[in-house]
Amino acid sequence: MRKMFVAFLSIAAVLIMCSLAVAAEEGGVRAALDSSALGMVYVGAAIGMSLAALGCGIGQGIGLKGACEATARNPEAGNKIMTTMLLGFAFIESLAIYALVINLILLFVM
Repeated sequence: MRKMFVAFLSIAAVLIMCSLAVAAEEGGVRAALDSSALGMVYVGAAIGMSLAALGCGIGQGIGLKGACEATARNPEAGNKIMTTMLLGFAFIESLAIYALVINLILLFVM
C-alpha cells in the first residue's frame, strides 16, 4: 500500500511540474525565473543526482552481496550468477545515467 502511495505522489509531482513547464512564458524559461528560483534549480539538480547515486550504490551493493553469497553456496553456478549480476548492474547504472541526463537538461536549459 505504501509503495502505491509513493508512486502516486511521484506521478502527481511530475504532472504538476510538467504543467508549470508548459505554462512558461514565451521569452524562455530563464526569463520566467528570477535568480533565487534558478538557484533552486541548481540545488534540486544536485540533490537529485546525489540521491540517484546513493540509490544506485545501495542497489549495486545489495546485488553484489547476493551474488557473492550465491556463489559461495553453489560455486558451479558462478558463471551464470556473474552474468546475471553484470546485467543487473547495467540496469541499475542506467538509472543513474538517466538521472544525470535529466539533471544536465535542467542545468543547461534553465
